Amino acid sequence: MGDRWRVEVDRTVCIGSGMCVNHAPQGFRLDTARQSHPQTPELDANEAVLAAAEGCPVEAISITLAEGGEAVFPPED
Repeated sequence: MGDRWRVEVDRTVCIGSGMCVNHAPQGFRLDTARQSHPQTPELDANEAVLAAAEGCPVEAISITLAEGGEAVFPPED
């Protein structure tokens, strides 16, 4: 892929299912309140983090290109 992504979790939406951590433990962590957080604000694009965003049951994860801000997930309509 080669791009850098900015990953954000809307913690007002996150239900703490932990699916993101299961899909991409290098990309996400749960805090003591079971709310998801990105491990780092920016990371290299990778399939595991994309799978975590796509698999979030409440769509709390958004991914944009670090340079330019175009949406990666959810895709713009």
